[in-house]
Amino acid sequence: MKLPKPQHPLISVLDIGTVPPWHDEEPLTMLLDFYAISVKRMHNVYSRYGQHSFDFNEGVLSFMAPSQVFSMAVANKGEAVKKSGWVVYIHPDFIWNTTLAKTIERYDFWDYSLYEGLFLSAKEEATILTILLAIEQEYSANIDRFSKQIIISQLESLLNYADRFYHRQFITREKANHEVLELLETLLHEYFNRPDLAEQGLLTVRYVAEHLHLSPKYLSNLLRVVTGQNTQQHIHAQLIAKAKEKLSTTALTVSEIAYGLGFEHLPSFSKLFKTKTNLSPLEFRASFH
Repeated sequence: MKLPKPQHPLISVLDIGTVPPWHDEEPLTMLLDFYAISVKRMHNVYSRYGQHSFDFNEGVLSFMAPSQVFSMAVANKGEAVKKSGWVVYIHPDFIWNTTLAKTIERYDFWDYSLYEGLFLSAKEEATILTILLAIEQEYSANIDRFSKQIIISQLESLLNYADRFYHRQFITREKANHEVLELLETLLHEYFNRPDLAEQGLLTVRYVAEHLHLSPKYLSNLLRVVTGQNTQQHIHAQLIAKAKEKLSTTALTVSEIAYGLGFEHLPSFSKLFKTKTNLSPLEFRASFH
């Protein structure tokens, strides 16, 4: 990448504006073995993380964990690439045997794709940049026995602010969130009315998330804020509604209904149905006669 050697072997804050120009015609693919937290603005560059392409033009806070593949490419050949922002790279060895090592994976956003990046307000971005620059200043000074713990505390503060901003986004992006809810309801309705539902099997959270182009954790968190229920609960609600319809309007046996909804074992269906309705499938059917 033609970057200068880091001042510290396990942590580095980089001003993206100082990165040498990148002219390669081919996409650049990287497999990082460290954590990366970045605030970027990049013109004429698109990135790919997981199954999603992402445009950094507006500036977002994004996260990558070790062993995640990330690629970049020039969007329009012949047009200049412009970039600004900051990124902090943290090797797992730096946080080894610290409180942060035990808590860092608890933050949901490590599982998010860049498609779900956090759009910061100017005030929020200033808060993040203040912490990044404080980290840089600390490891650039003379390292002593206090340095590591001070930087760990700054990283914990950075992650806690990011967590706050993520949950704020679920509230402030109300219109976009309700659009996701509408897409979810359409997807569930279409899935449970498929003629080959028995062959498809039980609907999973991962299937729903992939078809909505969101990560499972992000989708469940979003739905919990908007509706009070996570993705699995929405799936179960639709499944039970379909089961009630078949029990009350058809002569199909309970076994046929269970298998037709994708269950492999009848007891699993009966247990879920009773948990959700306080009635067994047969007791529910009997209430209509």
